[in-house]
Amino acid sequence: MKTKVAILHTNDLHSHFENFPQIIQLIKMRTQELERAGYTVFRVDDGDAIDRFEPLTDATGGQANIEFLNQIHYHAATIGNNEALTTSHEELSHLYDQANFPIVLDNVLDATTGQVPTWTQPFVDYKLPDQTRVRFMGLTFPYPTFRFMDWIAQPVLPTITNCLKRWQGQYDILILLSHLGINQDRQIADQFPEISILVGGHTHHLLPHGELRHHTLLTAAEKWGHYVGEITFTVENHRIQDQTARVIPISPLSTDSDEQMQVEQWRKRGRDLLANQLVAELPHAFQTSFVDDNSLVQLGLRAVEESLGVKAAVLNTGLFLHDLPAGIVNMEQIQRILPHNIHVMKTKLWGYDLWRLMKEMQKNRNFLIAFPQKGMGFRGSQFGRLVAAGLHFNDQGQLLWHDELVEPQKRYEIGLLDHYQFIPFFPTIDLVGENTIYFDKTLKTVLADYLSRHYPIQGEQHGS
Repeated sequence: MKTKVAILHTNDLHSHFENFPQIIQLIKMRTQELERAGYTVFRVDDGDAIDRFEPLTDATGGQANIEFLNQIHYHAATIGNNEALTTSHEELSHLYDQANFPIVLDNVLDATTGQVPTWTQPFVDYKLPDQTRVRFMGLTFPYPTFRFMDWIAQPVLPTITNCLKRWQGQYDILILLSHLGINQDRQIADQFPEISILVGGHTHHLLPHGELRHHTLLTAAEKWGHYVGEITFTVENHRIQDQTARVIPISPLSTDSDEQMQVEQWRKRGRDLLANQLVAELPHAFQTSFVDDNSLVQLGLRAVEESLGVKAAVLNTGLFLHDLPAGIVNMEQIQRILPHNIHVMKTKLWGYDLWRLMKEMQKNRNFLIAFPQKGMGFRGSQFGRLVAAGLHFNDQGQLLWHDELVEPQKRYEIGLLDHYQFIPFFPTIDLVGENTIYFDKTLKTVLADYLSRHYPIQGEQHGS
């Protein structure tokens, strides 16, 4: 007798709430249809469900996302880099307190205890009607920067090797929730035939019919909830047979539907929560421009310099999506103009290396203005113009630190963004920079703190 099994999966939802009603409805409908057809159905999520570009996520530290995910009743989920790197250690430690689904995660330790995080478990087991043992495990991309959030990310391949060694004889079918990206997924399939199915994500790739690599089925459903993935297979004698995979596109909401009204209510809730956090009272507006130096980017440069205690900084104009108006401003306005998950960074360089970095920026400057930069924390549309404060080249091509020539053998400290270390245009930062990323300081909070100090609200306290 064969047992029929289906897995419905999501990945990289990134707080795109405009798609959540359709995802919830589609998964509920397919679960019912598959169960009527005799399938045992599992629902799983592969991480990066949250993204702080969305006001409601930002205002609630991701708790609102858990409310929505609970409606799907997942059997297992893992975390992505957004959960680990854009929420504080305390926020992530309690993010899943109200979740009705387990978090499986095998390659992250809590640096404060040296132990497995209390909110995770190494696996979750289920039994099929024929008593076949199905185990779900989870891995997330091991960014070195996890350490700045007091997490220890462990290497992927040794982690899998250790898990398989410990778990011998404990399962019949092993399924990996992999927030690692397509290249790592293929490597895992090549090296670990014990893993039957790999639910993928992180690199936002789409595998419309899966990818069978040796005996391992790779799957992925792109990003933002555009698709729900569906895997079906049969089990006979505790072994998988007849694996198939597909993705089901969601239907867009009509503008006048009840679901669309619900999405707007969610977003209004987030905007209202942020709007209640008053920041400053500005005597005049600060304008932005993608293509030109402007008053808003200059404001941002001063904020970064003051926050990091440096005398020079570089920012790109594409970070600032809207003008900042005169009068009382709040965190909703700050979040709207700076929706990015980007942290400020102090970089120490020898004078010669600083000259080389500024030459890299000068060389790429015109190309980057209209460059459609995505990812690595950036949530805008285009990169914009690079603008430096405290640094410039003279007519002879010499680099000046304010009004003095940069000395090759002297050390200099400048304010940058961690984003610049991760993109490929400025290799000097990663190769020779002594970089300190301040994970407790996003660009928007740095700007808000600067405004509150220099433009206090008359008669009120910041955050009131």
